[in-house]
Amino acid sequence: MTEQDLTIPMPDGTADAVLFSPEASTPLPGVLHLPDIGGIREAHRSMARRLSHEGYTVLLVNPFYRTSRPPVFDFPRVSGEPRTMQRMAELTGPLTPEAQEKDVAGYVDFLEAQPAFRPGQVGVVGYCFSGAMALRAAAVRSSLVGAAASFHGGGLYKAGNPASPHLVLPQVDARLYFGHAEDDKSMDAAAIKEFEQALVEWGGRYESETYAGAHHGWTVPDSLAFNPEQGDRAFEKLTELLSETLR
Repeated sequence: MTEQDLTIPMPDGTADAVLFSPEASTPLPGVLHLPDIGGIREAHRSMARRLSHEGYTVLLVNPFYRTSRPPVFDFPRVSGEPRTMQRMAELTGPLTPEAQEKDVAGYVDFLEAQPAFRPGQVGVVGYCFSGAMALRAAAVRSSLVGAAASFHGGGLYKAGNPASPHLVLPQVDARLYFGHAEDDKSMDAAAIKEFEQALVEWGGRYESETYAGAHHGWTVPDSLAFNPEQGDRAFEKLTELLSETLR
């Protein structure tokens, strides 16, 4: 396994990234890995590394490059704590929908240009905050993104908000997967129901499900909500999606 720390020229600066590629004699399908609010760290490196071992060239990026290089938190994150909430606002504030769309287009284009990438469509996966970014990637690079997945993605459906991520669905050609958490304040049961109705109206290929007993952040090893059993199931759903669309 090769792990290369690098930087990506972006419209508004330079983004830190890590490129993972197995020792392979030929280029492999590519996957863009968008981390949660904690950014690039060992937990997401391990997740990207595990995915790469399945036979993919994986690009893990720092979506918060406008605010900070990794680590984006220099203190323990505590949900609801004022210091944590202030830092989260600093990280997410610059990521307007327009900024997200510029960024994910740049990440996908960079991945496509790598020698370890096999020409063809790419996959995108996002976690928590970046679940919406994965969906936007499938919209702004519809001809390149063949599959997109979101796990415990927040704010995928925002009623009455003209910038709600679900509104990009008409631009998407990819196969989609959404794994939701139970009792998730960032994407509650009512929002999930509305979002799933939007998916039905979209009419594309998708799966959307809520993981029983899994709470926001359940897929990430350093999360207090980490659920190993359901985390493994999420990984299986992701690899199933990718193998059926990118191979």
